[in-house]
Amino acid sequence: MDKIYVEEVRTGKVKELGKAGAENPIDRKWTTAMFKEKREGKIWVSKTGLISDEVADTKAHGGPEKALFAYPSVHYEYWQRTLDNDDITNGGMGENLVMESANEFNTFIGDTYRLGEAIIQVSQPRQPCWKPARRFGVMDLALQIQQTGYTGWYYRVLEEGYIETGELKLLDRPNPEWSIQACNEVMHVDKDNLRRTRDLASCPELAINWRKRLERRLRGQESSIESRVYGPNKE
Repeated sequence: MDKIYVEEVRTGKVKELGKAGAENPIDRKWTTAMFKEKREGKIWVSKTGLISDEVADTKAHGGPEKALFAYPSVHYEYWQRTLDNDDITNGGMGENLVMESANEFNTFIGDTYRLGEAIIQVSQPRQPCWKPARRFGVMDLALQIQQTGYTGWYYRVLEEGYIETGELKLLDRPNPEWSIQACNEVMHVDKDNLRRTRDLASCPELAINWRKRLERRLRGQESSIESRVYGPNKE
């Protein structure tokens, strides 16, 4: 098994950006904490995230199931090329942990790691919202992230402690059938496969909000993604 590493740890504060009354909705005022700065040395992580880190929308972001957002640094080569933007680099997706050698294919729901003093566990893939689109001025960026599967993922914190860059030590892998890539496929692509939907919804280590959404699908109550992927960027 390849070793995986945290290349950078990042935190950010809530800030207001944009221009009031701008004609193009994507240029209007918005509030975000996705601009994360690189941190050096040890930093405390609690059950709800890194000390001094903030989220702007506490309904959609943050909380115990989304304590740490991780994103593979290797994806930025693709985004730079595809979006013709060299400024989209480490931290561009608003991640707390910039990952090396980890990706959506070798990361699995329930994977439990020791990082420094803390123990963290993979809880769910990220479902991209409209904010990366506004940051980089690309209306359909959330859809592009979703369609490529380059989503990144979240960790919950099982044991609090100080973390820093370095190797993640795998402690447990209870669900080797449920990679982040496989979860994304069920949620966004293979929607009519009720057997896989049911199997994923029954995974106990999957975040509760994902399980609830899959259960609604099984009841025939699929919800629209429009507000999530476009939000106020589109009138």
